Amino acid sequence: MTHHPSPAIAGRETDLHSLLQNRKPIWIQHTNLRLEGISSAFACALHMHQPTIPAGKSGELVSHLQYMVENQGEGDNHNAEPFAQCYRRMADLIPQLISEGCNPRIMLDYSGNLLWGVHQMGREDITGSLRHLACDPTMQRHVEWLGTFWSHAVAPSTPIPDLKLQISAWQHQFVDLFGEEALQRVKGFSPPEMHLPNHPDTLHAFIQALNDCGYNWMMVQEHSVENLDGSPLSQSQRYLPNQLVARSSTGEVARITVLIKTQGSDTKLVGQMQPYYEALTLGQQPLGSRNIPSVVTQIADGENGGVMMNEFPEAFLQAHRKAMHQNSQGDSGQAQTVAINGSEWLELLEQEGVKASDFPAVQAVHQHRLWKQVGSCSNRETVDAAIDDLKASNSGFSMEGASWTNNLSWVEGYDNVLEPMNQFSAAFHQHFDQQTAEDPSFTTSERYQQALLHLLLLETSCFRYWGQGTWTEYARTIHSRGQTLLS
Repeated sequence: MTHHPSPAIAGRETDLHSLLQNRKPIWIQHTNLRLEGISSAFACALHMHQPTIPAGKSGELVSHLQYMVENQGEGDNHNAEPFAQCYRRMADLIPQLISEGCNPRIMLDYSGNLLWGVHQMGREDITGSLRHLACDPTMQRHVEWLGTFWSHAVAPSTPIPDLKLQISAWQHQFVDLFGEEALQRVKGFSPPEMHLPNHPDTLHAFIQALNDCGYNWMMVQEHSVENLDGSPLSQSQRYLPNQLVARSSTGEVARITVLIKTQGSDTKLVGQMQPYYEALTLGQQPLGSRNIPSVVTQIADGENGGVMMNEFPEAFLQAHRKAMHQNSQGDSGQAQTVAINGSEWLELLEQEGVKASDFPAVQAVHQHRLWKQVGSCSNRETVDAAIDDLKASNSGFSMEGASWTNNLSWVEGYDNVLEPMNQFSAAFHQHFDQQTAEDPSFTTSERYQQALLHLLLLETSCFRYWGQGTWTEYARTIHSRGQTLLS
């Protein structure tokens, strides 16, 4: 097996922490939008991912995209080049629209292993296009990058101590490819599969990790949250920023602003630019003491399926052209529907004196029932007991999150499905936590980085279903190589 160089996933923790704390407003310097003339807006994001698999010529770690290129006859692998083009095409579409006089916006969420993978493949046409979108001054008004977990892990079943490792690894990868200034502009977070933990301790740790890593806001799916009284979000509330309140079983509270991704089949909605057409039907609405535009927020896979591969580019161009046309036709006093990005919207609101405390407060779904059951005496034991009682009542109650206990065992109580991942995570932390606490520079060592790489990769959602078959074998291989690195 050939030794494979590590991606940039660790080693600059202190550095990046100081870079990303207490950032001043950034988007406001570039925006050409003013809230007063806007009745509604649409905010679209594209999510891109390819897993890393141990399937190179000599079994080395390669991007699944590279595997597709090298094995054209298998399954859908003939789509390798169309996928590759999807990863770079915003660098054509955005400048095209700008040259036509339009005012386009897009948010981009690329997994860390996709960014590493195209770099590994030497696809400078893709990396160069992404660098243009991340670094070019003209693009900074139009393109917003969103952070995510490095290896497309899903939050509820990722071991709690690894949530921050996943978040930080992505930031390392991004800064390595695109530089510090580009990373400073990344203020929003897109959780893989829009999967929000609702176990109080997992969610609290997740939000705390996002805050620690300098994030200002996160996108969430509307049915993954509820109001504090347990009611679903109101129709109009979905078009406002909300504030997610995460309370741990011991009563600690962490908060973050959330933008609500409306329900529906994502690729169809973004592929046909439905958020624009929905926004046209909406107007301003009250928030606190003022009226603000309603914003329709939506995310979809950027490459998966015929709609995104074939229909999206034309629909994207068309929606922005229509918006330009309508906004230029109306008299100057008429309110407009525009494209907007998440951080841009939040900074425009902040400039108008709207504070995060003005946003409606929400919590993860099912938490109202949980806290009601727990009563006034909240600790880990009472929360665990309440969860067991509610599950037993057979009323559709679910807390599909990891749980955290004082003795550092987050292995018990898992289906055997997740056991290898959790055991490896526990072993990794037993191995390295003390060392990295005593000497933070240890995270730059090859040994730590290789072990971390295998830990992050094992948590990739694509390997999550340890049924039988090729993907199971990939996961087993990563697991056994990881174990070897630890021993």
